[in-house]
Amino acid sequence: MSMRNSTVRAVNRLTAHWAGAHRGGAGTVFTAAGVWPLLAPLADGAAGPARTELAEALGIPAERAAGAARELLAALDGVRGLRAATGLWTRADLPLEAAWLERLAPGSHGTLSGGAEADHKVLDAWADRQTDGLVRQMPVTLTEGPDGTKLVLASALALKTRWIRPFTEWPGEAAEGPWAGRPLRILHRFSRLQDRVGVAQGPAGAVTLLEVVGNTGVDVHLLLGEPGAGSGAVLTTGIEAVTRSRPVVPASLLPAGRPGPGLSIGTELARTPGPRLAVRTPAFEVRAVHDLGERARMFGLEAARDSSRSHFPGVSSAPLAVGSAQQSAVARFHAEGFEAAAVTAISAVGAGVPPRTRYRVRRTEVSFDRPFGFLAVHRTSRLVLAAGWVSDPVPYAEPPEKTEEEKRREEEEADAQWEEEERVAAASRPAPPSP
Repeated sequence: MSMRNSTVRAVNRLTAHWAGAHRGGAGTVFTAAGVWPLLAPLADGAAGPARTELAEALGIPAERAAGAARELLAALDGVRGLRAATGLWTRADLPLEAAWLERLAPGSHGTLSGGAEADHKVLDAWADRQTDGLVRQMPVTLTEGPDGTKLVLASALALKTRWIRPFTEWPGEAAEGPWAGRPLRILHRFSRLQDRVGVAQGPAGAVTLLEVVGNTGVDVHLLLGEPGAGSGAVLTTGIEAVTRSRPVVPASLLPAGRPGPGLSIGTELARTPGPRLAVRTPAFEVRAVHDLGERARMFGLEAARDSSRSHFPGVSSAPLAVGSAQQSAVARFHAEGFEAAAVTAISAVGAGVPPRTRYRVRRTEVSFDRPFGFLAVHRTSRLVLAAGWVSDPVPYAEPPEKTEEEKRREEEEADAQWEEEERVAAASRPAPPSP
C-alpha cells in the first residue's frame, strides 16, 4: 500500500481524537479510516463554515481532500485481506455537479426511490455484500417527503488476516478483576521473539503493547494500561506508540520483575537456548454503532447539520444539509486470526513427563486479564485501520474433539510456522511512504 505520509498522519490524527473521546468501560470498535474518505468529498463540495470545519477535521485543506480520499481508498483496496468500497445513492430529482462526481473515488452510484423501506433493503444488501456478512445493515436514517433523504454517501471496509502462528485455545478465567470466575476462551502462544512485547509511558502511566503478526501485512496490537487508567488514555498512548511518535522499550531491554501492566520477566530452565515469550489473552468479539452527530465538531459536521441553509453548492445546486452520520463496526480476535469490518454512511437531506532441561533462559510473560485496547495497523504505512476496547471477552465453549490426523497435521505445521514468524521478524521494514 502506498500513500502520502500526510494522508496517513491525517487519518491517524482523527483516530487518536476519536480514541481519546472514549469514556467509560464499555466495549467498542471504530475506524476513522472508514469515516475520513466520506468527510473528504463533503469538504470538496462544501462552502462557508461547513467547509472550514470539515477541513479542520480532515487535517488537510479542503481543495486537496477529494484527491487524498481517492488515493487512500485505492491504497486500502490494495492491501491483502482488506476490501474497501464506496457507494453513492441519490434521488433521481437531485441535480449533481459533474465536476464533483468526477473527483469522487470510483464506486457504485445508485438511485434512491424515496421510499425508506425499499431503499433500506438496497443499502443493507450493499453493506452485507461488501463486508462478507460482518455488517448486515447500513447505518443510516432515511426520511421521506420533499425535504427527506436526497443523498447517501457510504464506505465499507472489511479486513481478514490470519496469524502466522495460531494460538492454542483452552478454557480459563482471570484471577482477579471484572472477569474473575467467568469461564473464558483463553488463547495461549509461545514465541522466541520476546520483543513482540514492549512498554510505552503515557500520561496515564505505563501501557504494555503486544504485537500479533498477521499474514497479510496487517498486525494487531493489544494494549493493557495500569489498573484504573481510562480507556481513552490507553488507546491514545497505544496509537502514538504504534505510529512511532511515542517511544516503546522492547522486552529485551526491560528489567526483570514486573516492568509493565500484565507483564513479568524472569528466568526459567529450558531444553534449548534463547529467550521465551508466553502470551495469554482472551478471545473477543466487539460490535458498536456510532452516531457521529454526537461528536459533530470532531468530525467537522456541526455547521453542516443546520438544515436552515445550504452547505454543499459544489455537490448540487439544490440546497443540502447533513441528515444522519453513523458507523457500524465489528471486530473478532480468535485463535486463527482477526476480522474487522465497518460500514459508515452519511446522508444529506433538504435543507506429559517433563523433558530434561539444560539452559537457563530469559522468560517474558504477558497476560491480558482485564479490559484492554486493540489496534489493527498496516505494517509498512503505520495506518491504524481499526481501534477498540474489550470489556466483555468471549465465554468458553467446549470445542469438538480433534482427530489423530488433525493432531499430526498440526505438529507438522508447527515448525514451518516458527520459521515464517522468525522470517517476518528478521525482514527489514520497507521504505517509508513517499512524502
